[in-house]
Amino acid sequence: MPTVFKYKGYRFFFYSNEGDPLEPLHIHVRKAEAIAKFWLEPEPSVANSYSFTAREINELFEVAIKNVDTIRRYWNEHFGI
Repeated sequence: MPTVFKYKGYRFFFYSNEGDPLEPLHIHVRKAEAIAKFWLEPEPSVANSYSFTAREINELFEVAIKNVDTIRRYWNEHFGI
């Protein structure tokens, strides 16, 4: 599970096995038992979330979109794209 970055105790990461064929660009976020998944392509959206407040989801979604270039770079390097 490569960690892309941390933000206020939240870990932004993706799994090394993201499906076959590879799923579109997205990021997972975890803090304690709470977890969420955000699609970044083709359109940014919240895929799912568990145990985060609406305020947290909105903030984390904005952070993911703001850092999409960093996430994409890590994703492409990891998956050899």
